[in-house]
Amino acid sequence: MGFGVFIHRTDSTYDDSPAERYQFPRQYLGRVEACVGDWIVYYEPRKVAETRGYFAIAKVADVVPDPTAPGMFLALIEPGSYLDFPNAVPFADAAGVIEHGLLNDDGRISGRAQAAVRSLSPADFDRILARGLEEGPTVLPRVDSDAPIDGFQEEHVPFVFEETLPRASYLSSRLVRDRIFRRTVLKAYDERCAISGLKLINGGGRAEVAAAHIQPVQANGPDIISNGLALSGTAHWMFDRGLISLSDDLEIVISRQANDRDGVRAFINRSGRALAPRRIFERPHPRFLGWHREHCFKL
Repeated sequence: MGFGVFIHRTDSTYDDSPAERYQFPRQYLGRVEACVGDWIVYYEPRKVAETRGYFAIAKVADVVPDPTAPGMFLALIEPGSYLDFPNAVPFADAAGVIEHGLLNDDGRISGRAQAAVRSLSPADFDRILARGLEEGPTVLPRVDSDAPIDGFQEEHVPFVFEETLPRASYLSSRLVRDRIFRRTVLKAYDERCAISGLKLINGGGRAEVAAAHIQPVQANGPDIISNGLALSGTAHWMFDRGLISLSDDLEIVISRQANDRDGVRAFINRSGRALAPRRIFERPHPRFLGWHREHCFKL
């Protein structure tokens, strides 16, 4: 087992679905097999417009031949392991490259930087992970003594790593993953509710929205940004109970079982469509929206 880097482009022609599988040719088979059972970091090349750099982690569960493409293989991602970084990590900064293993004996970037799959040292993995998860301004929903216990109240506990334990050991914690997912989603939506369009910040400087999974974690929904929505408490409650849903083009659909359809219409933004992040890969994916309509939405 060992850490690795998988190069993935937003405009990739490979049959990749980062939270599920990574397609690659035979030449990288040995390198990918060396990562089975361990974590990899996804990286988007610098030549891609608005590159994300190092942008996510995932755990490789297995490697199998691709049944649809001779000579190609699939790295199968362990369900529930994929996680977007709240902060994109650049290839290099003023101090040099982030991935020190790419330097040769002369301190120059070696040809390894061009490889679509490459090994990653534990030190480089920790460095990239720390940068990707670095805390920014607090954007958690409010917490006050009079808040009702309705499922949306959250304890505000600073997110820190215990240096005595490997960073990767934290990545299976649901509490940790929820906090990271929240930061990622709220940043993509500019802390604005996708349904109402409102951006409310309380007196403590915290956003009055939460990050909702479109396909819930309990139903094997991944912690990928395209499976997330920034929702206010009311919108979150209606979405989770199937009183509203979204079409693939983000039209807000209201259930006929809602007892105050006119009130719901007044609550949603005037366009009748959910607000969407600017970047395409951050927008709700039709696969997850379809799951919500089929399994949650009340016709």
